[in-house]
Amino acid sequence: MKSIKSFLKEKRKQAGLTQLEFAEKAGVALTVIRKIEQGKENLNLEKVNHVLSMFGHRLAPVSYKELEQQTNSRGV
Repeated sequence: MKSIKSFLKEKRKQAGLTQLEFAEKAGVALTVIRKIEQGKENLNLEKVNHVLSMFGHRLAPVSYKELEQQTNSRGV
């Protein structure tokens, strides 16, 4: 599973966009893109989802129990 920072950076580069260009297209401040790509931990979930929606993705809170069940059901 890729980290958010790796996913976003890879997708942005595939689109041929600088951080500034991507921020403008996503409708967020440049600092939001920089924080995500730097792997900062204190991010606003709404803003992260706004950025990820550019690629058809979003984050949602998941309980540890749900993650454990998913892992066990896959035999991992």
